[in-house]
Amino acid sequence: MTTDWLIDCLIGLGKLFLHPLLYVSIAYCLFIGYLRVKRERRDFNTKIYRKTMELRALLLQGIVTGVILSLIALVSGLVIPMAAVVIMAAVSVLAVLTMKRRLVSPVYTLGVTFFILFFLNGKDLQLPIFTDAFDQLNQSVYPTLVILIGLLLMAEGFLIVKKGSKKASPQLEVSKRGQPIGVYVSQRIWLIPMFVLIPGGELPVPFDWYPVFSIGEVFVSPIVLPFLIGFRQKVHGSLPEQAIKAQGKQVGTLGILITVLAVVSYWYPLLAIITAVLAILGREFIHYAQKNLDEKQPFYFSKSKLGVQILGVIPESPADKMGLVKGEIISKINGVVVREEEELYRALQKNRAYCKLEVIGINQQMRFVQRALFEGEHYELGILFVDDQLKESGQAG
Repeated sequence: MTTDWLIDCLIGLGKLFLHPLLYVSIAYCLFIGYLRVKRERRDFNTKIYRKTMELRALLLQGIVTGVILSLIALVSGLVIPMAAVVIMAAVSVLAVLTMKRRLVSPVYTLGVTFFILFFLNGKDLQLPIFTDAFDQLNQSVYPTLVILIGLLLMAEGFLIVKKGSKKASPQLEVSKRGQPIGVYVSQRIWLIPMFVLIPGGELPVPFDWYPVFSIGEVFVSPIVLPFLIGFRQKVHGSLPEQAIKAQGKQVGTLGILITVLAVVSYWYPLLAIITAVLAILGREFIHYAQKNLDEKQPFYFSKSKLGVQILGVIPESPADKMGLVKGEIISKINGVVVREEEELYRALQKNRAYCKLEVIGINQQMRFVQRALFEGEHYELGILFVDDQLKESGQAG
């Protein structure tokens, strides 16, 4: 039996590469990477991160999470009907086409799938290819999908906390009062390759109690499905790491609550419907609560009377190698007080071979940074600032 399960798991893993959502997500990541670089060049006349940044994060950051969720799904016996697989793929593709990253979150794609299946239950559907798939529907599928929503919400929260603020992209905007400000935009698409069970095949259940969350006493087949997690957050009232991690923790907590309620709904099917609604409303509340909180805060990246504030640092630039980070304020260069970006560049030109900076850290403590400058290195140290020219042009991000 063990050999049969191993062979079928390998076959199920190979089917991942036949799923259209895998290739749609690759094209999507390349496209949003192209748009990001285009915006970075418009704001700062240079790209900050490579076009493939989002693509590299697509699968690499989701594999470990996918393995953990796969073990949970296989051990607990989550059986997903083929009708759910088909509808979920279609809904996910439509969510991608909206170009709204956060709508690609499983709470929306699986939530919509849940309610579509709910309204299709008992209907006599005559679809040319998927007739058998829709014949398998019954009420016991609802808790299974809601449990999956809860598990993927926990995964989303974990990824937001650990990876959401990594390489967030700076952006220039004009405030409502016409002042130039800097904001940070984090956008990610994570692909979670996850083993689930589908009805059919020849694999018997390995335990008497297994599967617990099934659609009936049926033979099953393991298959790897790509679940997409989309995330986008704009931050202007604090450092992006603080705001993004705070939202991630809230999403993870929501996922735990939804999972617990979904497990209980296996014995009380009506609770599954209530839990699915709570999952969608809860995720919406977290998004808009964070947005409103951020908008009420003063702008974190704007002109400072203490010096020139660093909006961002280009990777591998002299500033990056000197350990400068976003949010810090450069008050002096080589003993020269700087209050404007032009003053900073003039101070740098006085000694092109060496620079010594006095920097006010994000903890408000003064520190000194110095380094030799070499020929061919970025003449502006690779530091990004809020530009006064943005105010003059009236450009908005």
